[in-house]
Amino acid sequence: MTTTVITGIGELVTNDPGREGLLGLVHDAALVVEGGRIAWVGPAAEAPEADVQVDAGGRAVIPGFVDSHSHLVFAGDRSAEFEARMTGQPYTAGGIRTTVARTRAASDEQLTSHVARLVAEMRAQGTTTLEIKSGYGLSVHDEARSLAVARQFTEETTFLGAHVVPADTSAEAYVDLVTGPMLAAAAPHARWIDVFCEDGAFDVDQARTILAAGSASGLRGRLHANQLTYGGGVQLACELGLVAVDHCTFLSPLDVESLRDSRTIATLLPGVEFSTRQPYPDARGLLDAGVRIALASDCNPGSCFTSSMALCIALAVREMRMSPAEALHAATAMGAAALDRDDVGVLAPGKAADLVLLDAPSYVHLAYRPGVPLVAGVWQAGRPTLG
Repeated sequence: MTTTVITGIGELVTNDPGREGLLGLVHDAALVVEGGRIAWVGPAAEAPEADVQVDAGGRAVIPGFVDSHSHLVFAGDRSAEFEARMTGQPYTAGGIRTTVARTRAASDEQLTSHVARLVAEMRAQGTTTLEIKSGYGLSVHDEARSLAVARQFTEETTFLGAHVVPADTSAEAYVDLVTGPMLAAAAPHARWIDVFCEDGAFDVDQARTILAAGSASGLRGRLHANQLTYGGGVQLACELGLVAVDHCTFLSPLDVESLRDSRTIATLLPGVEFSTRQPYPDARGLLDAGVRIALASDCNPGSCFTSSMALCIALAVREMRMSPAEALHAATAMGAAALDRDDVGVLAPGKAADLVLLDAPSYVHLAYRPGVPLVAGVWQAGRPTLG
């Protein structure tokens, strides 16, 4: 089996808890890749011999970003809605139905091509692991085919039939559909089940019912919660011991305590607040309270059409008072934890060789130079896919 040593790394972020500091930094470093995995990490002066040598030229190397929340299977454009928000119209969940109509009208080939373009866009910006949700089909056929499309690109697929209630049915009838025929059609293509537990979408009792049905079908639970207002979604996630609950913009002191005590990860999505002009989540307060935080893009056509995890890091540092180290850790190791993964988001022996070379001397440049394309190379499963 061929071995490759990447040497000349000015600063290596490992996220290895066995090393010092949050990021487990190694300076003047090298790492060895074998069979798609990391075989060795340490000072360049101590690097073992390998079949192939690659010189990083003093660049910083970080784990590939782990984007644990995205909605890539859709058709159509909602730039007019964005423009309206920027001139004073508030964001509501109702715009989802606009995308539903266009997604239903698109062919499988059109949806697949669109997802492929967005995934390539993410890869070029350093995302090596991503989750993709359904949720713009809202019929048995269209939810199942959306997940089948998503499964071509990732194993981290999420059934979000409970995104909103379609206009042509009642909430009660739709919950029955989601927990019955739609779930049966979607489950073979999904690992997770999600509910938009929010005003204008699904209440706590409906979310509990949907998550219970998903669990009975072998799907792990996730939640969108507390994005638009205070509500019971975060409490439900903590009560059920979900691995993660996403958005967490409006939190009560009890919500914060419950997140801390349950160890449920709060996945924050600062691109949404940037794109909707809502208040940003209080990441600093959550971290200081002992809550675990992940960052993700929430790439979607309505409330946040960005695929850039680097932008999310810059926003988290500038607007949510996270340190650059905390933000990078949240976008890599904690994103992996939010997907209940321990094989990605960390550069240590035995872990996946998913890594990013930055055209910068330090990871701090991700926040220090926002908007600048710093990704000089991407490796996935031990193979260069960019650079």
